[in-house]
Amino acid sequence: MSLGLTTLIVAFAALALARVPIAVAMLTSGFAYLAVTGQDLGIVTDQVMNSLYGSYVLLAVPMFILAANIMTAGSIADRLWKAADAAVGWLPGGLGHVTVLTSMLFSSMSGSALADAAGPNLIALKMMRDIGGFRAGFATALTAAAAVIAPIIPPSVPMILYALNSGTSVGALFLGGIVPGLMLGVALMTGLALMAGPRNLPRGERLSCKELGPIMGRAVIPMSIPVVLLGGIWTGVFTPTEAAAVAALYALILGVVVYRAITWAGFWAAITDSMRTSSSVMLLIAGAYIMNYAITAERLDRDLAAFIEAAGLGHIGFLLSVNIIFLALGCVIDTGTLILVFVPMLLPTVRQLGIDPVHFGVLMTVNIMIGLVTPPFGMLLFTLSKLGEVPLREVMGEIWAFIGILIVVLAIITFVPGTVLWLPRLFGF
Repeated sequence: MSLGLTTLIVAFAALALARVPIAVAMLTSGFAYLAVTGQDLGIVTDQVMNSLYGSYVLLAVPMFILAANIMTAGSIADRLWKAADAAVGWLPGGLGHVTVLTSMLFSSMSGSALADAAGPNLIALKMMRDIGGFRAGFATALTAAAAVIAPIIPPSVPMILYALNSGTSVGALFLGGIVPGLMLGVALMTGLALMAGPRNLPRGERLSCKELGPIMGRAVIPMSIPVVLLGGIWTGVFTPTEAAAVAALYALILGVVVYRAITWAGFWAAITDSMRTSSSVMLLIAGAYIMNYAITAERLDRDLAAFIEAAGLGHIGFLLSVNIIFLALGCVIDTGTLILVFVPMLLPTVRQLGIDPVHFGVLMTVNIMIGLVTPPFGMLLFTLSKLGEVPLREVMGEIWAFIGILIVVLAIITFVPGTVLWLPRLFGF
């Protein structure tokens, strides 16, 4: 290992352990690498500015973040919750099923697990705990597991970041995430139904068609958002990047004109929150470009591909190894770092083994999202524990059953690529 690479790794690890923001740790360790190797520090500016300004697809990230925040402020999340409650609230463990279904509906609009958790899933958590009588730790764990679905069912911010690094079609990735996302939702609801009896989870009342109609009617327009977005992408009316802007505009029109639920204060709060989140994401991407430059300069990606080839790992062996490694890394490393720094190191091997990049991209997205709910550092666990005012130890004690369910679906996606590739191939990708 060269002195430059050693400096990069040691600096990044030390800064991360010191709780320096990951983006700052990346940029600083990148500067350290360039200084030790005697390279011009201006390479940082060249890599960051040219890469950021030259990437049209990156514009989708702040737009989807803004769309999710406007939807939360504009009563859309509440309407989706009530529609889901009317549809599946009568099942054993009713409010738990409502939580999963609401997450599936909102995921087709937001593209972010944290947006899902802080929006409709926070409503679901409070309903399960305060009205349904669910234990706080169990309700929070289920809510966190359901939020994992958000970046799988399109649109998806992590898939956009993967496309940025791999050159894979965003439209193909979005199509590839639909079936796995539905599988995750069905698996969680099946597991919940099996737990309902032993845990004595309550169920709601089945509504009559007369009662069901008005509730579903109030949710029809919000549920049309994914149809407009995905239909527009696949018919070529607009690109995935333009779809993000359409989503934000559509949500704003619904919240301001149709429902009149967004005040000036609420709109400004959505704007400022989106700016903060987008800035942190873009800074993370900037840091990742420097790290990726160092990895490429040190030929780590090619060395890794050569090592895997020498080890004789086949298609399935490689994917299983990657799953195990990323499930472990997801416990301790930020999602953006995994996608932007570690995944590019594997892409030469992916191509060499003939693995479809769409299959690999969706597989990695599912894998990394499971890391968001994996102790000890799962971001969704911390977020919902804080927002729901539930002790973290209670959430961690309940999350393992749901992690097991998610991993079963991950295994199916790994061994059966058709679960991912069927829809993209159907649409000609």
